[in-house]
Amino acid sequence: MPRYLISRALYTLPVIWLVVSTVFLLIHFVPGDPVQQMLGEGAAAGDIQAARHAYGLDVPLREQYLNYWKGVLHGDLGKSLRFNQPVTTMIATRYPLTLQLTLASLFVAIVLAIPAGVRSAQRRNLWDDRTLSVVSLFGLSFPNFALGPVLILFFAVKLGWLPVSGSGSVAHLVLPAITMGGALAAILTRMVRTSMLEELSQDYIRTARAKGLPERTVVYRHALRNAMIPILTVLGLQFGALLAGAIVTETIFSWPGIGRLTIQAIGNRDYNLVQGCILAIGLTYVAVNFLTDLLYSAVNPRIRQ
Repeated sequence: MPRYLISRALYTLPVIWLVVSTVFLLIHFVPGDPVQQMLGEGAAAGDIQAARHAYGLDVPLREQYLNYWKGVLHGDLGKSLRFNQPVTTMIATRYPLTLQLTLASLFVAIVLAIPAGVRSAQRRNLWDDRTLSVVSLFGLSFPNFALGPVLILFFAVKLGWLPVSGSGSVAHLVLPAITMGGALAAILTRMVRTSMLEELSQDYIRTARAKGLPERTVVYRHALRNAMIPILTVLGLQFGALLAGAIVTETIFSWPGIGRLTIQAIGNRDYNLVQGCILAIGLTYVAVNFLTDLLYSAVNPRIRQ
């Protein structure tokens, strides 16, 4: 196991280098002058030059790249051009809220999808299987930016059960989590159904039933565990999609997370803050995929070989 863990960790190093480099280069290719945006159109040339020097934007791109790497390795992502605060501090304040929303959305998706997918596989081609297939197709076809306002109008405005926007309590988390977790639940339901259909047709399942084991034990303890590899793959990949979807969802619900901060930074041409936000999202995605690899080995020890 330690050897497998070290090898997977080494594989992530070039990915991290690529993420950091891509974030840096893409931001610098975006049109517009961040210093001009910060100081305004009427700023004096001397003030603009002084600001560029203060933020290290007056040196060649290669030197900026090396300086950026030095800062990343030391946990220093520079200062926000707009807010004049350390980017690391701003991200550390917002990141837990985005992580909270993403994990809540993942929880919603798992709670909805696994029982639905298992039920659909057990009742193949019957009325409840067809109903769940239609519901999951509807979930796939309904984007976050449309589902969010509908939920706000119905549950917050009309019924008054939940707050419209903001954060601070579990009630504020419900609508954003359902908005983000709904589409993932639809994808995951189909994947669980497909994997379970394959496992339920295996010989060891027939043997377990012949031994007189309860059907719930056969399905959830034996079949579902062996069906988890493709399900974990989808969860690992879709976690990144949830982080990306958080940008839209946080804007709709005024959730003060890193996604909303990214939108503000892009609008202000705040290079350092945009780089920091995207880097945090990218590195989280890399970390989740690494953890997914470790879960593979826990679910199926043969993968370690």
